[in-house]
Amino acid sequence: MFGLHYVISTENDCFNNMEKQQTPLDQLIEMRLSRRDAMRTATLAAATVFAGKVGPSVAALQDNKSPGETTLQFSEVKHTIAPDIMVAPGYSTQILLRWGDKVTGDAPEFNVKNQNATAQSKQFGYNNDFVAFLPLPRGSNNSEHGLLCVNHEYTNPELMFSGVTRDTKLDVMTIDQCKVELAAHGHSVVELKRENGVWKVVYGKWNRRITALDTELRISGPVAGHDRMKTKEDATGRTVIGMIGNCAGGVTPWGTILTGEENFQKYFGGEPSGSEAQNYARYQVGEERIEHAWFKYFDRFNVAKEPNTPNRFGWIVEFDPYNPESVAVKRTALGRFRHEGATTAIAADGRMVAYCGDDTRGEYLYRFVSRDKCHPDNRAANRDLLDHGTLYVAKFHADGHLVWLPLVFGEGALTKENRFESQADVLIETRKAADCVGATPMDRPEDAETNPFTGHVFVMLTNNDERKPEDVDGPNPRANNKHGQILELIPPVIGRRIDHAADEFRWDLFLKAGNPDKKEDGAGYHELVSQHGWLSCPDNCTFDNRGRLWIATDGAPSSSGVADGIFACDTNGPGRALTRHFFRGPVGAEICGPCFTPDSKTLFVAVQHPGERSIFADPSTRWPDFDRAMPPRPSVVAISKNDDGVIGS
Repeated sequence: MFGLHYVISTENDCFNNMEKQQTPLDQLIEMRLSRRDAMRTATLAAATVFAGKVGPSVAALQDNKSPGETTLQFSEVKHTIAPDIMVAPGYSTQILLRWGDKVTGDAPEFNVKNQNATAQSKQFGYNNDFVAFLPLPRGSNNSEHGLLCVNHEYTNPELMFSGVTRDTKLDVMTIDQCKVELAAHGHSVVELKRENGVWKVVYGKWNRRITALDTELRISGPVAGHDRMKTKEDATGRTVIGMIGNCAGGVTPWGTILTGEENFQKYFGGEPSGSEAQNYARYQVGEERIEHAWFKYFDRFNVAKEPNTPNRFGWIVEFDPYNPESVAVKRTALGRFRHEGATTAIAADGRMVAYCGDDTRGEYLYRFVSRDKCHPDNRAANRDLLDHGTLYVAKFHADGHLVWLPLVFGEGALTKENRFESQADVLIETRKAADCVGATPMDRPEDAETNPFTGHVFVMLTNNDERKPEDVDGPNPRANNKHGQILELIPPVIGRRIDHAADEFRWDLFLKAGNPDKKEDGAGYHELVSQHGWLSCPDNCTFDNRGRLWIATDGAPSSSGVADGIFACDTNGPGRALTRHFFRGPVGAEICGPCFTPDSKTLFVAVQHPGERSIFADPSTRWPDFDRAMPPRPSVVAISKNDDGVIGS
């Protein structure tokens, strides 16, 4: 292990005997790039879609374009920093939902000077991230009417309240302000209709908020009821108030939402002690990491008073947006770590697979495979599908294959000798379990999405400026990696179906982000990428209905005049990895949650923390209202083509 983790125990042999990949970097990169075309041709020869539909031929994917051409037909946005958003010419943007907008029909109008938790619990939350569009009626491909499901990851109190700064927030935040923050976390479900080219919010029966303030969730799976999950408020270890840090997510084949709790370590004050101290150190839980004052007012966020509470966060949560009375469930079989999300596919034998990244430098890429088959048309049969199955972690090899290592109690190093007493311990301490089996530490694995035409899985790796030269390897090919990369995982083909449950995949390096004009960046794209088409820090992604990849970024170097935005490219054919700049966010914002309607005529984009690192009284932008009485507001934007055509075409 190469020292990227905050704390690594030396008490157990599994930490001291881990295999470290040692690969000559220049030889490996040359090998991977030179073999790329052969690998792509072999796998596309049996092109399939997950869920069993046969995809188009290689020629159809290439659109018979000449070498160097892209199927994307828009003029690029320039790399600039500005207070407002910008989209490619010929497209329009609509500010759809802003922090404080009404979610339920009985919500009061937003009053930034008089905020309260009761109001916020009915209003659109803060820092929108993951976005999913679920058509109405359920099971249809309706692109004009549906439910928009949006995560609210965290809050920036210095931009929400007057008189609060990043340096003083732990000291000056009041209990009422903290309650507003709690209510601003979680998730929103909003009914939408498109009429005459304009999206409108409908205050219907499906609209709801899930908050960290008072929404009760159920805990299920192997960890439910375990002693390490019990608190004074919940002696059963089976219920919990709220979810926090909800970043990316996914949609199951039966139409439920999966949402991942990511940076839960920022919410717990008090110094960990006793039997959980080592566990919490591995997850960076402690006073030096805290960013919210909640622990001063609520015992459940103070580990000195409730030592088990952090074990109740860091999970994948499932809920049914089509049933506003449904109770959200923390599915512990998918492991506990800083979940970026959980995107799904169906294996060749009908089982469901979910891919998850642990968004921290030097952490791991995971995959969950259900024990039982998925029945997309029988929702009741899938009710507990995610409670039974096997969690795996990825180990990459220099010859271009990866192995999925099972995290199962009693197998290999996951035994009592290494202080695992049950499968519940393996899942509560998923990071430790992955350490023990020798998984490959990655450069902040974020979103992982499956191409609907090829079945290949594209993994966003944002960056890792702590990787040392002696620790580079195939999927993480740069030391001091400031820009990140994208991997393509290639499952084997069984008959005409992709086998997402296979023990071994192939892998390829799709692109290395950064400025190709700067040698020190070590970037790698299609040779025709423009001065505005290169990107930095890929975070979330999605695919349109032609199998093209749309990439959202988080952390682009503003010092170089670059803002975060949306970039798109072909994944096959002559335009493979020829990224083009489609949308630019406002200053201080990251762009996340890209999501298309089924007809790919609307692209929803989440603009998160606009004006970050400024303050309420003097923000760096007042997007999207540009009202001197209003601070910047995280918002969801709907993008459409002026001629009502397919985006990008």
